[in-house]
Amino acid sequence: MSHAEAAFVALRIAVLTVSDTRSIEQDTSGAYLAQALTEAGHILADRRIVTDDIYRLRAQVSAWIIDDDIDVILTTGGTGFSGRDSTPEALSVLFDKQVDGFGELFRQISLQEIGNSTLQSRALAGMVRGKFIFCLPGSTGACRTAWTGILQEQFDARTRPCNFVAVIRSFRQQRS
Repeated sequence: MSHAEAAFVALRIAVLTVSDTRSIEQDTSGAYLAQALTEAGHILADRRIVTDDIYRLRAQVSAWIIDDDIDVILTTGGTGFSGRDSTPEALSVLFDKQVDGFGELFRQISLQEIGNSTLQSRALAGMVRGKFIFCLPGSTGACRTAWTGILQEQFDARTRPCNFVAVIRSFRQQRS
């Protein structure tokens, strides 16, 4: 991707780890995302851990959806096939629009790293009230793959031919 002459725009990003067992101290995936986004120049708006429960997930994400100080929500965990993995079921019903290519692109990039085990990822993304929600797998490696392979450039207003920042800014202006 090329970078055109445009100004960087810091996004306000919330990070939600979906886990029945992790604490903040043990949450390497959430910590990675928080560090990566701040190093890129964005603002960590909030960071939390929620148990893998459909209604707790929806409640936390819904609170962030109506918070005008949050532009993007990154979730990590709960996207596999185990009995408690429920992030896609919990959050996809909230989406106004689905970012159809995100899961496919994530799995394509991940294929190079973990082979066909990438089939066990149900990574997905959508948009609600002009905010993007990205549901990433729970491993730190998968979060790194998503950040470096997709999100870092899409969250940079200088990335051409297009990026998610322009969409977010448009919705910010509509809310003002």
